Amino acid sequence: MSKLIYLDNSATSFPKPDVVYDFMHSFYKKHGVNPGRSGFDAALETEEVVSNTRKMLTNLFNGGSDHNRLTFSYNATDSLNLILQGLAEKGDHVITTMLEHNSVLRPLYHMEMDGRIEVTYLPFDESGYVHPDDVRKAIRKNTKMVVLNHCSNVIGTIQPVAEIGKICRESGVLLVVDGSQSAGAVRVDMQAMNIDAFIFTGHKCLMGPTGIGGSYVREGVTVRHTRYGGTGVRSAHPTHLDEYPYRLETGTLNLVGVAGLHAGVKWVQEQGIDNLHKKEMDLWAKLKEGIEKNETVTTYCANSAANHNPVLSFNIKGFEAGDVGTMLDVDYNIACRTGLQCAPLVHRHMGTESIHGTVRFSIGPFTTHEHVEAAIEAVADIAGIRN
Repeated sequence: MSKLIYLDNSATSFPKPDVVYDFMHSFYKKHGVNPGRSGFDAALETEEVVSNTRKMLTNLFNGGSDHNRLTFSYNATDSLNLILQGLAEKGDHVITTMLEHNSVLRPLYHMEMDGRIEVTYLPFDESGYVHPDDVRKAIRKNTKMVVLNHCSNVIGTIQPVAEIGKICRESGVLLVVDGSQSAGAVRVDMQAMNIDAFIFTGHKCLMGPTGIGGSYVREGVTVRHTRYGGTGVRSAHPTHLDEYPYRLETGTLNLVGVAGLHAGVKWVQEQGIDNLHKKEMDLWAKLKEGIEKNETVTTYCANSAANHNPVLSFNIKGFEAGDVGTMLDVDYNIACRTGLQCAPLVHRHMGTESIHGTVRFSIGPFTTHEHVEAAIEAVADIAGIRN
């Protein structure tokens, strides 16, 4: 593992900063009790960490004045199900894009299959961006919301959320943003971008562990209950509580996950989101330039580093993506992701679905120049096999 070259940070960031591991261990060892259920000191101290994490994330996303509207879940997929199914009503029209992850596509598909909603899927251009005018043209009288991937996990393009948000707000349409790849990677300003619900996961750019994620829903937006259960307060009520955070949180929180997320967010803020992003994009540019020197290598939607995350999808002529991934792993100890990356419509639109997707390198805070150079050499070696 010490020699592993890890280029799969879009799946989950690895390794985590040492402070994340250390805080998770020390916190859970001392404060592994149930928050918000009891009045003894350890429970109150535990609740304080949970509350402070809500405040940190609310401020990070500039969500609003009520940090209790920042709610935790298992991950972004879990929160997307809560938000999408809690917002959509029978007869609604929903606009989304061909850039989306299955965490958006599948909930929408199932609701459409059940006859509850209609869905429009907008394309992206040759550079990987959705045009705001296409969103404007797709809005109907019964359009309830636009669901948008802030940053593609396949091609790394960062969408013009602010422009799309302005159109949505002017049209009275809700904007739900999947920030799985953007939270902690680029600046998010829910108020300036007119985002109504922002969904995040902890284990990617926020540098937390797996099993923790959540959402922030702005004031004035009503999400129906789709889950019910214990909240630890007002237990005599027969119905689930309406107020946040209980509205979207049921049962006991993943405490150790919240603790890891707390430490991860603090680390990201100390390093500086802009600083981390610049370093990673400099490495991305070096990686892109290096592998594109091979005429047999094709990269996708990587024309410019502007409005981009450090994600690079490519194929080598004459090779299946999966075979390249296996060779990178076995022969070069390089970890990457191959295939459709849980986003089949991206590949359908790019024409890579029929060739079983792409090879994806994704850079993180602990990627080095030496890692990038090794990846460039490995791709050159593999490409040379068929030359």
